[in-house]
Amino acid sequence: MGTVADVTDSDFDQQVSGSDVPVLIDFWGPNCAPCKAIAPHLETLATETDGKLRVVKMNIHANMKTAMRFKVMGMPTFVVLKKGQEVARQQGAQGGLNGLRKLVERHI
Repeated sequence: MGTVADVTDSDFDQQVSGSDVPVLIDFWGPNCAPCKAIAPHLETLATETDGKLRVVKMNIHANMKTAMRFKVMGMPTFVVLKKGQEVARQQGAQGGLNGLRKLVERHI
């Protein structure tokens, strides 16, 4: 069953850049209401796409280096990487689970 893994600045390249499958990164913050609201949908998406997509989340307050690297300007920001390259991005939690599905569907 797919799970949403936490990643940090120190393990980002190991956990994400070397992935054999596309990766959806949730850049979030602990005081962000939309981030909290979308979290259960990320878990659902991770389960639905297990083996085809890796879903990870990164607290941008604790991991500013990677957030700056990806030019994250708001929370939540979702970035899809394929073979280490950004292929899609969405800022905000609009669309809920269906919005997340649409973001990743053509990349898996």
